[in-house]
Amino acid sequence: MKHMNSEVKEERTSNKKRIDLFLVPIVLIAAFLNLFKIWTDEYANAYYTAAVKSMLQSFHNFFYASFDPGGYVTIDKPPVVFWIQTISAKIFGFHGWSVILPQALAGIGSVLLLYVLVKRTFGVWAGRFAALAMALTPIVPAVSRTNNIDSMLVFTLLVATWMLFRAVRTAKFGWVLAAFAMIGVAFNMKMLQAYMVLPAFYVFYVVATKITWKKKISFLTTATVLMLAVSVSWAVVVDSNSADKRPYMGSSQTNSVLELAFGYNGINRLTGNTSVTGSSHKQPAQTQQQTASSETKQNSNSSADSSQSSNQRKSSSSQKMQAPGGGNQNGMFNTGNPGPFRLFQKGLSDQISWLLPFVIFSIVGLFAGVKFKGPYTTKQKESLFWLAWLLPVAVFFSIAGFFHQYYLIMLAPPIAAFAGAGAVALWSMYKQHNGWKSWLLPGGILTTAALQVYIMSPYVSSIGVAPIAGVGALGVILALVLAVRKQRKNSLTNYLGAAAMVVLLAMPAYWAMTPIIYGGNSMLPSAGPDSSSGMGGPPSTATNSKQSGFNGMQPPGSSSGNSSSNNQMQPPSGSSNGGQMSGGSSNNGQMQSPSGSSNSGQMQMPGGSSNNSQMPNSFSSKSSSSKRKSGGMNAEVNQKLLNYLTKNNTGEKYLFATTDSTSAAPYIIKTGKPVMAMGGFSGSDPILTVSKLKALIKKGEVKYFYLSGMGKGGQSDVITWIKENSKEIPSSKWQSTSSSAQQGPSGNGTLYEITLK
Repeated sequence: MKHMNSEVKEERTSNKKRIDLFLVPIVLIAAFLNLFKIWTDEYANAYYTAAVKSMLQSFHNFFYASFDPGGYVTIDKPPVVFWIQTISAKIFGFHGWSVILPQALAGIGSVLLLYVLVKRTFGVWAGRFAALAMALTPIVPAVSRTNNIDSMLVFTLLVATWMLFRAVRTAKFGWVLAAFAMIGVAFNMKMLQAYMVLPAFYVFYVVATKITWKKKISFLTTATVLMLAVSVSWAVVVDSNSADKRPYMGSSQTNSVLELAFGYNGINRLTGNTSVTGSSHKQPAQTQQQTASSETKQNSNSSADSSQSSNQRKSSSSQKMQAPGGGNQNGMFNTGNPGPFRLFQKGLSDQISWLLPFVIFSIVGLFAGVKFKGPYTTKQKESLFWLAWLLPVAVFFSIAGFFHQYYLIMLAPPIAAFAGAGAVALWSMYKQHNGWKSWLLPGGILTTAALQVYIMSPYVSSIGVAPIAGVGALGVILALVLAVRKQRKNSLTNYLGAAAMVVLLAMPAYWAMTPIIYGGNSMLPSAGPDSSSGMGGPPSTATNSKQSGFNGMQPPGSSSGNSSSNNQMQPPSGSSNGGQMSGGSSNNGQMQSPSGSSNSGQMQMPGGSSNNSQMPNSFSSKSSSSKRKSGGMNAEVNQKLLNYLTKNNTGEKYLFATTDSTSAAPYIIKTGKPVMAMGGFSGSDPILTVSKLKALIKKGEVKYFYLSGMGKGGQSDVITWIKENSKEIPSSKWQSTSSSAQQGPSGNGTLYEITLK
């Protein structure tokens, strides 16, 4: 106990010391990467931004995280992060940057927390290097520059880690409870993803605390019960309320938060279940599918975590669909093929894996000589914690059927911690000539440089040969020189070691800057020269590189009038097969309609975008627009449609109804008025029935319906009834540009009016 008290006193004394001057530039780097130019993102992720707009209007919408001001349906995540975003918007005003700001600050906070966590045990230089590695991990600023959840989630889990470490040092049970309660708070940010760190928490507490097994089991059981209680607290309140007194729980099939947590946001991520209705079916690799999940719509629709890409659909007439991670292309959503080396495949490696070989060598060095039965040093115990965080999460991403690239931010803390702690440990072993362990430093430098060359090689057309050759050559030279000079102790050797660390961080630093250099994507954030496309793969080889973006498509009700021959969709990666999309055959580079109709192979844009719309260039780094509306391909408002709906509203609650959130979100953001996304985020939620819709119309709550496509899941009967019982509004009254070739559900969409007595 005396030892514990002395550690607490030492901590208090160290906290009174002046600020570490080496930490200041690291924090400034993190601030630049996370904050610079976020004010240019006008809509951010429109799906979530619309929810904040709605949550600002009433406590009812705020508590339930309602997507629309009318309280019809919620977003597909729990509310805690969006509560924070709403408070930020209340303080600073409703802007794209004000909803991004909390995540950007969380990204900076994570850098500081990692410094504190690593420094105390492994030394100040280990803390500095860990903080710098965290700041420069490309996916960290890429996510933190958006209003997606993951940056705040990681920050919260690091706060829980700090509490756990303090609980062990002070032997106070209250800190254990606080740590596990914080994980419960994180659950209310992104549900089961927060539990990925639990193995680390359990293992560390068992190994690091010097109390009886009876107390360990008792304390951990109590803390776990508290964590579960905090986790389900909001869900229990919501699910216990009458369904007619709250919004429908978006992206669930049973209007239940718990079903959402353990299904859509839980087990389905691992299994790759891509059901669009209440039925469940798993997509095995390379099977033909005629449907796509609510998340399969993301790249072609709206939100970063909530919107999924139809980009991986094969363009064949049979509508074959690449299963998650399957096939010989680059997996669904460019997440690679499942297997032990998945994190080294393109699409994932350039987001998170730049330092992984060095981390592996660091782990070997840090655990060298450790005996299974102990005793363990503090360094070994905390190394075990970071390892128990790293391995389960890495295994999940190696085998999971369904996730997005930006989820990889969960790996950033343990990788950065090992990079910092390992750099100091391997350097010490190298300087002390500790036998085979002295070779770990040059070996780690050499293999890490080799991997970085491999990561960059698909991007040679974008970044050139020089940086790739430079990293490779310098990595080899520095590793060999360090190996040759292993027996010498002088300042030159120190400089060589520092130079090696700079070389290994140079390209991750550049990659971390790409969302600023090339523009980011708030729907599917990723880093790299193609960061604005959100595809996370090698850049397009299209003649006009500006066509690689996926945002700013034509708004509902507008038509470009472009000829189809000039509006082929460019592939996201560097395919030279005449513009073919990766994952299947192409129709001269055009994507096939999701509805299954050929449309000459052109891509039907869910939510009403023209199938003749050219790929946008509004998010190119050379874009002339000072504001980026990166909320989705329809993150624009058709003013003529809005004017018509506003003028002809006769007291209806909803401005109009549409199939999903993509068309609704921009109008909610623009006007703050209720717009009904009848099928929730993706259009597949079984919210409405024909009888319920009739009742809403008779009550005078909705009159206008904007429809594009045939509807999904349980909506088909509703869509059919609307078309059979409505009056079609002539396009000349509401379309910004008339084009008869684009009328109807297979084109830009159709506006209907229904009045029932």
